Amino acid sequence: MKTSVLVLVLVLGTGVPGAVGETHSLKYFYTVSSGVSNFPEFVCVGLIDDVQMDHYDSKTKRAEPKQDWMDKVTAEDPEYWTRQTRIEVGNQERDKFNMENLKKRFNQSEGVHIFQWLYGCEWDDETGEVTGFEQYGYNGEDFIILDLKTETWIAPSPQAVITKHRWDHNRALMEHKKHYLTQECPEWGRKYLEYGRSSLLRTELPSVFLLQKTPSSPVSCFATGFYPDRAALSWRKDGEELHEEVEHGEILPNHDGTFQMSVDLDLSSAAAEDWRRYDCVFQLFGVKDDLVTRLDKGKIWTNWEEPTNGNAIIIIVITAAVLLVLTAAVGFKLYRQRTGERPRQNQSLSPGFDWTL
Repeated sequence: MKTSVLVLVLVLGTGVPGAVGETHSLKYFYTVSSGVSNFPEFVCVGLIDDVQMDHYDSKTKRAEPKQDWMDKVTAEDPEYWTRQTRIEVGNQERDKFNMENLKKRFNQSEGVHIFQWLYGCEWDDETGEVTGFEQYGYNGEDFIILDLKTETWIAPSPQAVITKHRWDHNRALMEHKKHYLTQECPEWGRKYLEYGRSSLLRTELPSVFLLQKTPSSPVSCFATGFYPDRAALSWRKDGEELHEEVEHGEILPNHDGTFQMSVDLDLSSAAAEDWRRYDCVFQLFGVKDDLVTRLDKGKIWTNWEEPTNGNAIIIIVITAAVLLVLTAAVGFKLYRQRTGERPRQNQSLSPGFDWTL
């Protein structure tokens, strides 16, 4: 499989929280930098279900696949990568202009500056519901955000108001974006899913561990190595899901393409004899049976005493710690036009539209 290290940190959020359901997403992240040495001034990354599928940057000046299964696209469209390269060369020029425009609006010149653009869609194969999104950020702050429901733009930054007014009054531009985000985007997303079906639509159950830092710390139920990320993790007492004294962690990526998550349970007010009434439940979409781990003091991995099976548990704890470090290192805070020619927005080459900020 073709792989790459995603070294840039994306400051834009997707605006669509993960959920357990037959949902999929196609997203495109653009990053334009100024004053950053040894890093491309322009980078575009495409992701299907949060798996990187392609890449373009201003150093290589070439759109290329990042998964072996993306080579299938040229079987029915031999000019696909040539066309994508042409599109991104155009977007690169447009966003270079936007960067200079933003620096002027913020009265800036020298120094490090980062401009980012995110767009895409999420769709539910069961209900047919589609959610489109698009937003721009500058130097780590939201700049302007598309509200597709009201078909208007939100300007969190005062410097974006002028762009908001211009784009709000450009109905042709709004119709173009609405059509792309709600129709073309999910259509292409389904194609990519089909290309990568054996990888993207697989299911992998996790390893589940119970962790506790100190005798007075919450007990953490930690699940790692599952796929896809449409999963839920919860604590139950006597078979009833708990909401009080429970803290849920985010679903985070592992270095191998799988995911991890945790949920903490505060047992400070629970009697020792009641611990056996608790269990941790992992649910993965598409898998009928839940994975249940009963709370047992003898199975909790701790830092304050040597477990019975010391070597095995120490290895697993170290592995879990490494996974957390790797996740923190790569984590980020974080998708056919009418002619049927392109899977992504070609902003600078679209006639009749003012795409500049």
